[in-house]
Amino acid sequence: MKKKISLHEKAELAFKEAIKEVIIKHKKNGRPLVVWENGKVKRITVN
Repeated sequence: MKKKISLHEKAELAFKEAIKEVIIKHKKNGRPLVVWENGKVKRITVN
């Protein structure tokens, strides 16, 4: 029997999958990820 997944859980899984895709694309193209951290813009190099 399959477990029912709530809308919240579905949204969280979709969000995590989207993040993975962004990281893969940035790594492939050699671009840094840009995030907001502690009130400042931060660039993260993906290796």
